[in-house]
Amino acid sequence: MYAFVLLFDDISKKSTQFDDPTRISDDLATHFLQQPYEIKSSIRSSLLDLQLLQHSNSSSPSMAEPQTDEASLEQQLNATSLSPSSSTSNPNSSSQLTLDQKFAIVRSVGEECIQEDELRNLLDKKPEPVCYDGFEPSGRMHIAQGVMKAINVNKLTSAGCRVKIWIADWFAKLNNKMGGDLKKIETVGNYLIEIWKAVGMDLDGGKVEFLWSSKEINARADEYWPLVLDIAQKNNLKRIIRCSQIMGRSEQDELTAAQIFYPCMQCADIFFLKADICQLGMDQRKVNVLAREYCDDIKRKNKPIILSHHMLPGLQQGQEKMSKSDPSSSIFMEDEEAEVNVKIKKAYCPPQIVEGNPCLEYIKYLVLPWFHEFTVERSESNGGNKTFKTFEELTAAYESGELHPGDLKPALSKALNKILEPVRQHFKNDKNAKELLKKVKAYRVTK
Repeated sequence: MYAFVLLFDDISKKSTQFDDPTRISDDLATHFLQQPYEIKSSIRSSLLDLQLLQHSNSSSPSMAEPQTDEASLEQQLNATSLSPSSSTSNPNSSSQLTLDQKFAIVRSVGEECIQEDELRNLLDKKPEPVCYDGFEPSGRMHIAQGVMKAINVNKLTSAGCRVKIWIADWFAKLNNKMGGDLKKIETVGNYLIEIWKAVGMDLDGGKVEFLWSSKEINARADEYWPLVLDIAQKNNLKRIIRCSQIMGRSEQDELTAAQIFYPCMQCADIFFLKADICQLGMDQRKVNVLAREYCDDIKRKNKPIILSHHMLPGLQQGQEKMSKSDPSSSIFMEDEEAEVNVKIKKAYCPPQIVEGNPCLEYIKYLVLPWFHEFTVERSESNGGNKTFKTFEELTAAYESGELHPGDLKPALSKALNKILEPVRQHFKNDKNAKELLKKVKAYRVTK
């Protein structure tokens, strides 16, 4: 009996056997899509061995000639790391994906998924699931909100999902952003949309909608407010206060009455928008869980699936997330090249330490998904140029001391500036965008 056995490294502790040589490339591609990011390199490295194995058996009369060459297989393997530069608005592209491939692409967006079996069933039964994310227009956009969101949205649309981006202007007022000034909040909201257009979010396929909370709620007030009231009635104050993290607050903060009402409204948004998937950050997890609990209260079987993406840390030591009120903690989407270089140069990046290293996280979640590689340029006497294809390969070199922060930081700055350059040009050359940015920069950020 013929079989190809793929042995993983120490991370996975598993081996997988492929019995059908005529489907070995397809099976390997599908198997790759089901793996966590950290072990994909071990599968990718087996491609060459696979090709050699196929070649050595090609003279056997019992072997059929494989129909998938290495180049096309490699293209399949990149399906979970779609960047805006590689996005497609072809409406038929998602229909060509298998269920396993759709699941892997959508699942790769989230650091956590509640629940995976529900997600797989949704993708199997519904051709165009609805995903929702929401943003308070609260100031300049940092790179996680801009680049990570574009990457994630493009992944979701490539898998057939529709994405509703909730521009939460009323919520920003409730949370005292921009001092509660709705005109300023509207300006910031329009600025956010300009950023996503410029960075490469795939808006041409008609699968992404920008919806203003004030307009949508006013248009269907008779549907929205009874839902909010019912959620409020079915939860006690203690449970609602536990959701205060979603507003950047803690349970110990002195909250206004408006901020008490906020979680009930955000929970209602999920049902109001008919969202199948809540695709927000890990910091929004508690209110999404509240929505699932509400389904139990009303005996609703189909609960919204929670797909929470990773939160990029701030650039300084110990900063769990970027802060718009602390410019040194963040790279903003329209920062000039020199500003990016200075911020990365000053960023926390201890030699040979991976855990809690923001520079490495930027590479993992921004650079590698965008370019599919990370290149460090060095003199020959210092080891020469080196291109890393996987985060595992990069961290191994960094932990061993082969890669020094003094070489990593300039390479990271160069990659980030390449991503941000189209955004900078848009805000320099587009009259409307230029005026929006001028106004937003003049606003004082309020907490």
